[in-house]
Amino acid sequence: MDMGGNKKAEDHPVAGAACSVRRRNRMGRVGVVLIVCLFTMPLMVLLFGRWPGALAVWQNAAQLTAMGGGLLNVSRQSAAGADELFGSLLSPGFDRCACLSRYQSPHYYKRSPYAPSPHLLQKLRDYEALHSRCGPGTPPYAKSVDHLRSGSSSSKEDKECNYLVWIPYNGLGNRMLSLISTFLYALLTDRVLLVHSTDDFTDLFCEPFPGVNATWVLPPEFPVADISRLGVRSNQSYGNLLAGKKIDNDPTKATAQSVPPYVYLHLAHDLRRSDRLFYCNDDQLVLAKVNWLLLQSDYYFVPALYDMAEFEGELRRLFPAKESVSHLLGRYLLHPSNFVWGMITGYYHTYMAQAEERIGVQIRIFSWASIPVDDMYNQIMACSRQEHILPEVVNGDAAASASSHGGSKSKAILIASLQADYYDRIKSTYYEHAAKGGGMVGVFQPSHEEQQIMGQRSHNQKALAEIFLLSFSDVLLTTGISTFRYMSSSLAGLRPTMLMIPKDGKVPEPPCVRAVSMEPCFHMTPDVECQGKAVNKEELSHHVKKCEDVGKGIKRNKGIKLFD
Repeated sequence: MDMGGNKKAEDHPVAGAACSVRRRNRMGRVGVVLIVCLFTMPLMVLLFGRWPGALAVWQNAAQLTAMGGGLLNVSRQSAAGADELFGSLLSPGFDRCACLSRYQSPHYYKRSPYAPSPHLLQKLRDYEALHSRCGPGTPPYAKSVDHLRSGSSSSKEDKECNYLVWIPYNGLGNRMLSLISTFLYALLTDRVLLVHSTDDFTDLFCEPFPGVNATWVLPPEFPVADISRLGVRSNQSYGNLLAGKKIDNDPTKATAQSVPPYVYLHLAHDLRRSDRLFYCNDDQLVLAKVNWLLLQSDYYFVPALYDMAEFEGELRRLFPAKESVSHLLGRYLLHPSNFVWGMITGYYHTYMAQAEERIGVQIRIFSWASIPVDDMYNQIMACSRQEHILPEVVNGDAAASASSHGGSKSKAILIASLQADYYDRIKSTYYEHAAKGGGMVGVFQPSHEEQQIMGQRSHNQKALAEIFLLSFSDVLLTTGISTFRYMSSSLAGLRPTMLMIPKDGKVPEPPCVRAVSMEPCFHMTPDVECQGKAVNKEELSHHVKKCEDVGKGIKRNKGIKLFD
């Protein structure tokens, strides 16, 4: 799987075009300005717009944007002088052409509300050195794979490096959240993070770690067969190994020689009670002796890590502000590939760049909690009035007066939804009525796939582009418990307004709530009795609480998250 790693930048058609433009110094500024002019037509001309769902349209945007090196000359004014390294969160020295988004994205985001702690910065630099020393292509990696292939456990002396393999599962939002969680677990346990290759995850993200040959991609010759087929019934799952007495979760009895060469951690939504023992401190002490851990999850399980004494102190030092975990790790780890970045910046500069305020609206209808389109639209508008999100409209003579006086900010409203109905209705509202104060209002929707498509790369590329477009918003109105919204607000560094989930087929009251923390919700509770050292539960209760967007009486009413 190529995720922007060892290929030369010129090998990628998008990055290659950008690099070619940069090398033509005599044309540099002129060429970029020309492309900028093409992309930034006045907002009044592009008052309403939706790009067709065909990937070809996104591809054209990607290629045109790359010709301008990402169109940085017209990035948002609020990010002028943006820190390209996010306060040293990112390492310098990467090939800019190989991953345009790494250094360009700070010019599109609002300023981060949280600076990374010195301890987190040092931990990331230490991890980067570990990955460079132990990653694929190194002698320690080859030695560990040989032990795995032979079926023997590594001795303590041989086990120079330990590994954590992340297996993609479920939709893109779930994958991004579980990947962030898995990376944090790798940081806490000093393991090298590797990503299993799947076709639908290809060309989504750049390589995140520095080094000429550094890659986070698990090589295809990895000796564990059918890794994508691992599941709750797999013999090598931690729960089944415990049930079959093939591993002992007493840390005083388990040794590096007695544990299996690898253990599969099934932390997905269908996990069994024995799998939940992963969230116990003594079990972590046992798992620390296993050379290879393979992990599959569709959850953001970070809040549960705070309930383990083994990690409690380190987490406190890494993240003094609890609600900054997903924000900082997301901005560190997840950089769209050049192809996807071209989609993002092409759309942004065509439809959003000229607006003085950008409002992101993300609408997700769950099959188990659906209501009629009219009711959902009314809920959105009731929430907007309650929280003053969308511009108010005026009628009749007042409209003529509003349009003549002007003075309000121009606004771009980005609709992210699988359905077109809500875009059509909101667009019609501002087409038929002037905005109060006379400001220009544009309503845009990049795509409407009608349903989530699993396992399709082009669908994931468009979804990733929309997550990042939402993250460039000044204000976010999102759907509760949606992992898509969790990622966009985390990357944005915003506490969004969240539409509450309908109950019994009715619009909830209130229609929405303001997030108290921008951290994602862990949509389950570990709910397991553990042995060994425990954390201070009273202290923990101040920072790990029930999620605001999980209302009473709805089908899925469990969930915890981090608060400050």
